Amino acid sequence: MPPASSRAELLDVVDDDDQVIGQAARGDVYTRRLRHRTVFILVRDAGERIFVHQRAADKLVYPSYYDMFVGGVVGAGETYDAAAWREASEELGVELPAPMYQFRFRHDGADYRTWSAVYELRFAGEVDPPTDEIAWHAFLSESQLRARLAEWPWPPDSLAAYQQRPSAGLGDAARS
Repeated sequence: MPPASSRAELLDVVDDDDQVIGQAARGDVYTRRLRHRTVFILVRDAGERIFVHQRAADKLVYPSYYDMFVGGVVGAGETYDAAAWREASEELGVELPAPMYQFRFRHDGADYRTWSAVYELRFAGEVDPPTDEIAWHAFLSESQLRARLAEWPWPPDSLAAYQQRPSAGLGDAARS
């Protein structure tokens, strides 16, 4: 079971245009499917391989799923940029440079409704992910990752972000 502090974390609730309309506890946001903000960071190593991981079994959202992004929720009053840097540093277990903004998108999934900002980060150092966040990790080539898309369970919002990357010619160019 996720810690109570995670469920109590305060998030901004946003409308369909990504404007803050209120705040609520994370647990309430999830239960009531309130639209909130998240960040996704695609991390590449010096060889252009992508950091792929399996989420810990006790994660509040998509436990034990695989993911090609690190990231998470944007806290109340926090900017997308600050959340991206914080989440990448926390999930990789090292101090990192600021990720580069790519695009924003709205996602209406079966379980969650979000506005998300997608970033990319190149990092040549060693990573040390915390085991309470990440159960397994590796750097995979783009072709290795694509081969596993049909084999492993992936969060639907991560798949949507992956498919909308600028290299696919999609996404908005507006800075969040």
